[in-house]
Amino acid sequence: MILSDLRSYLQEKRRVTLSDLVLHFHMDADALRGMLGKWINKGKVRLSPVGATCGTSCCKCDPTLTEIYEWVD
Repeated sequence: MILSDLRSYLQEKRRVTLSDLVLHFHMDADALRGMLGKWINKGKVRLSPVGATCGTSCCKCDPTLTEIYEWVD
């Protein structure tokens, strides 16, 4: 996967969890964080505040994978 694939997916979905990205791209979370960091540094992606949730109340998600990333226009 290259950065443009990640960009396209984020632009399409607008807001995704790290868990979604891991499943979609079949990549390690830390590798994805590195790629997301490139887009964050360019001001195109932002990491939602720590208190943000996925929108459900099941509490079954791994908290380290529930980071929420948003594409910024």
